[in-house]
Amino acid sequence: MKASLEALLSTATLWRAADREDRFAKTGLPTGFARLDAALAGGGWPLATVIELLLPDDGIGELSLLLPALHTLTHEASSSPRWVLWMTPPHTLYPPALAQAGLSLERQLLIRATSRSDRLWTLEQALVSKRCAAIVGWVADIDGRWLRRLNLAAQRGDTLTVLLRPASSRAQHSPATLRILLERTPRGLDLEIIKRRGGGSLRIPHVLSV
Repeated sequence: MKASLEALLSTATLWRAADREDRFAKTGLPTGFARLDAALAGGGWPLATVIELLLPDDGIGELSLLLPALHTLTHEASSSPRWVLWMTPPHTLYPPALAQAGLSLERQLLIRATSRSDRLWTLEQALVSKRCAAIVGWVADIDGRWLRRLNLAAQRGDTLTVLLRPASSRAQHSPATLRILLERTPRGLDLEIIKRRGGGSLRIPHVLSV
């Protein structure tokens, strides 16, 4: 029995929990916020999966939370730099603010899709193409079927995939690896991690001033 067990453990195709954690440790993209990084497996935003930021209102600091990682991605060393895709933001993006945050403006792609089906189809195609370093999409009206489709598409590459959804979506089941509820308080932006890889819920107060 011992010999057969050792042979099984040496099999390259065997899934082992330790291997899974090692792989995750290599995929974390630093968020730029030490306390948030410390709470996330891999030390940062997970790639190749869907991340959900749940918002009680738009414009409470959600972009400030993402800008450090987007800066990193738009300056990645590559002969073929990839896009940052912004899908139907509720407010007009302000290029000088993006430039001040260090984002390469020539690698920003803004898409405004008028219908729900167009938005979701475009997001899926962008993920499958692997031409985007990051995708930030506002999707208030998305069901479980489309969440699964986008999560499967995200798994094909190493894109930072962030869906911004209403806080009321909290009760909806989601395949997203990471779900964070944002709350603006007098002291700044509080984060409540609802779902994360390798851990339970956690509240991180005043991650940044807004």
